[in-house]
Amino acid sequence: MTWLDEQVVLITGGGSGLGRAVVDRFLDEGAKVAALDVDEDGLDALEAERDDVVTVHGDVTSLEDNERAVTAAVDAFGRLDVFVGNAGVFDDNVSLPELDADEVEESFGELFEVNVLGYILGARAALPELAKTDGQMVFTASQASFHPDGGGILYVPSKHAIAGIVKQLAFELAPTVRVNAVAPGYVPTDLSATDAMGGEQAIVAPEEFDSSNHPLDFVPTPGDYTGAYVLLASPENSRPMTGTIIRADLGRSVHGITSVAGRAAEFVADGL
Repeated sequence: MTWLDEQVVLITGGGSGLGRAVVDRFLDEGAKVAALDVDEDGLDALEAERDDVVTVHGDVTSLEDNERAVTAAVDAFGRLDVFVGNAGVFDDNVSLPELDADEVEESFGELFEVNVLGYILGARAALPELAKTDGQMVFTASQASFHPDGGGILYVPSKHAIAGIVKQLAFELAPTVRVNAVAPGYVPTDLSATDAMGGEQAIVAPEEFDSSNHPLDFVPTPGDYTGAYVLLASPENSRPMTGTIIRADLGRSVHGITSVAGRAAEFVADGL
């Protein structure tokens, strides 16, 4: 048996990037998957490549669209076991001085609506069905949920808010529904900015990624992060876990003043 055999899962932002990688991995692990995304092209591509997934075109900032996605999953597969809140937008690492004063309010509203309100609305829509199955919620947090410099003045606070959502929902919904998250580090995939900031997709390209700031010193793929989602979505393997955020940040959270690679090279040179 696979880890997610017959589990019914709804994934937001499942049409591209990390969300698409999670969709593929969950399907390979035996899950039945519905994907909600605002990107019709991404959903069309998903449907063309996978014939075992239900897609719903909609906006995570709409409670109605989230409820439609939940209904689609239940109509197709009979129930809902796992909700994965993943859809998000980026701020292209903008600092406060770089953000035009007349754009602050609009940019803040757009980004927080998707990254924070979208998670809350998705959780609210999924909750009645998850309560029936003693199900689980799994959110996409970030290394920016704990540290600065994982985005800009808008994105980093929004991801800190995700840590609060996970902890509060885990507290409120126990013991019926468990709530956890994955906090990826660098993910080499496009992430759209808010409309107020131009709406363009922006992310550091793999060739521009400085892995020397990360002790594990490799450039990950979106697929490298999916195992943590599988663990948290598995009803058996994550049974004791709620309010847990798995830090999959290539070791950045334990990076010290002296680079690990440099210290290791010294030890090798000394014959230790």
